[in-house]
Amino acid sequence: MSVTDDAWAATAAVRAEIDALPFLAELADGTLSSAAFRCYLEQDALYLAGYAKALALLAARAPDPQAASFWASSAHTAAVVETALHGDLLELLGGGERTTEHSPTCLAYVSYLVATTATEPYAVGCAAVLPCFWVYAHTGARLAPAARAVVDHPYLRWVTTYDDPAFQQSTRRARELTDAAATPETAPAMLRAFAIATAYERDFWSSVPRQSGGSAGLRSGSSVA
Repeated sequence: MSVTDDAWAATAAVRAEIDALPFLAELADGTLSSAAFRCYLEQDALYLAGYAKALALLAARAPDPQAASFWASSAHTAAVVETALHGDLLELLGGGERTTEHSPTCLAYVSYLVATTATEPYAVGCAAVLPCFWVYAHTGARLAPAARAVVDHPYLRWVTTYDDPAFQQSTRRARELTDAAATPETAPAMLRAFAIATAYERDFWSSVPRQSGGSAGLRSGSSVA
């Protein structure tokens, strides 16, 4: 088995907790309040800025041009493409002023990723950033069939972004590079980094309902699909 296979298996219990989150269940069937979704989008936009820095650090430390190119391209996607998507969705939710303050969970996760990619061995940094690819790819693939079955699903655009074949392929490439970087010496630290980041993925989503300030419907006639 590869290190990434081992890491995925070792986090099965945490990932089961992610799959069971009410936030994701409501996102899948379209019943999630727009207040909760807006809270998530605002925090995720702040997260993406930090995640892009972590990916850029990996690109600078990559052992070959091919790996550097992938991490640099992923940093651009996080900083520009995904951030633009979040901006579009927030506008459809009514626009207005956005929070510039990280939640405690968001700040802790971003700080962990940047510190790990900056100070730990390259292989450990790869393992730390991988759950953001893989958990989202898994979640998108899992939620997309149910979301597509809902007429006028308000969040379909978000769900299908992470079920998109291009994102799924990027996830596979991130796994390949992580496995290629692994050595017997770095494997234990890689498994720990993957587990920590996976737990942060769970905590990021589970913190959203507590921050959302209650339910609020979409503007009349609007949709973020």
